[in-house]
Amino acid sequence: MENELTIKRFAEIRRDLGFTQAEFAKNLGVSNTTADIERGRTKLSGKVVSELLRQYKINPLWLFGESDQKHLDTSRTSVIPKVVTVDSQENDNMVLVNAKAAAGYPQNIADTSWYQQLPAFDLPIPEFRNATYRGFQVEGDSMLPNLKPNDWVMARAIEHIDHVSPNKMYVVVLQDSVMVKKIEKRPNSNNVTLVSLNESYPPYDIKPFQIQEMWEVSSKLTFDVNASSERGLLKQLQQSMEELKRQVGQVKN
Repeated sequence: MENELTIKRFAEIRRDLGFTQAEFAKNLGVSNTTADIERGRTKLSGKVVSELLRQYKINPLWLFGESDQKHLDTSRTSVIPKVVTVDSQENDNMVLVNAKAAAGYPQNIADTSWYQQLPAFDLPIPEFRNATYRGFQVEGDSMLPNLKPNDWVMARAIEHIDHVSPNKMYVVVLQDSVMVKKIEKRPNSNNVTLVSLNESYPPYDIKPFQIQEMWEVSSKLTFDVNASSERGLLKQLQQSMEELKRQVGQVKN
């Protein structure tokens, strides 16, 4: 029999993360449901303990009642890009992640070769030279009225979650999705709140370690319908350079 504290803590983790017993079982590679673990009928396997550590940074010693520190590593949550893309001259270039590519982005986040299939371009503007930028296509209407579905945002890599500002928008790459949100960090809370501008989407909390990368939105590009081809997109990007220069100038002021 598992001790009662461990069972209680296991159930607490699931509830905090907002999973049903079936969803949690699927994430942890347990068959069907975690109900038997939570009733103390099934022993907590080493695999489950290691998955809790790997996916959710749960300290095994806390789980077994031998430590008060629930999470390992959360204070040092780095959200720096896993891959920095460069052109043939070894200069940073800007990769464009369209909505279709975004679906595979979290799984391929560290795979250098995966990025090579995406269109990329160079921004000949000094402001874009000393940082890593990436373009992301906006999916859905959660950031209306500021961002329309299929708009593009140009976003700058940030290193650490502590660097976020409440008035900016961010591309947030979670373990299974890519989204654009505003970010709120409340004092004395370990959680990060993701906020949509469209009020029909309620804000929700996540844990910092669920974030793989964060990019601060510096400008947006709205394209017409003819930008569906890669060539059309790059052509419109070039046409948007002057607009971007103007936006960057405004951001600095």
